[in-house]
Amino acid sequence: MIVIQKYDKVANMVIIGLSIIVFALVTMMRKVKIPIEFGFDTHIFPMISATLNSIVAILLLLGLLAIKFQKRVLHQNIMLSAMCCSILFLISYVLYHFTTVETIYAGNHKTIYYVLLFTHIVLAGVILPFILFAVYRGLTAEYVRHKKLTRYVWPIWFYVSVTGVVVYFMISPFY
Repeated sequence: MIVIQKYDKVANMVIIGLSIIVFALVTMMRKVKIPIEFGFDTHIFPMISATLNSIVAILLLLGLLAIKFQKRVLHQNIMLSAMCCSILFLISYVLYHFTTVETIYAGNHKTIYYVLLFTHIVLAGVILPFILFAVYRGLTAEYVRHKKLTRYVWPIWFYVSVTGVVVYFMISPFY
């Protein structure tokens, strides 16, 4: 089991700083396009992102089961894997949106698509610092605070992961 030294001031600065940087990147990528030639069709990035979101959703379910069965080491390993997959997702997502013109949804069920997309984006932006704080509390063995946070963080993180996959499948025919 990994346990790290508690440094709340440093952790708070890092978590808030990372959250601001990610928010700024996500905000900028809609307006700024960087002309990078990858040498392959960049529409593979959304598929990679959806795959990573699927893996995160599965890992979140497995992590929940692991802690329900009091398998703390397994729970920690699964949840850290979910974090790593979320980081890879973010890299793929940002690379795609900084280098590719936005795809417009042109299918049926526009209202459903845009409601899912809107809630997905808003909740993804809001939940990031709370995920990071929950991970920090778990890694510093502050299990009571970790549990209080994850009671709210887990379902939102799960929703964001699942809706990311649903949104991908809804818009993928229009790439």
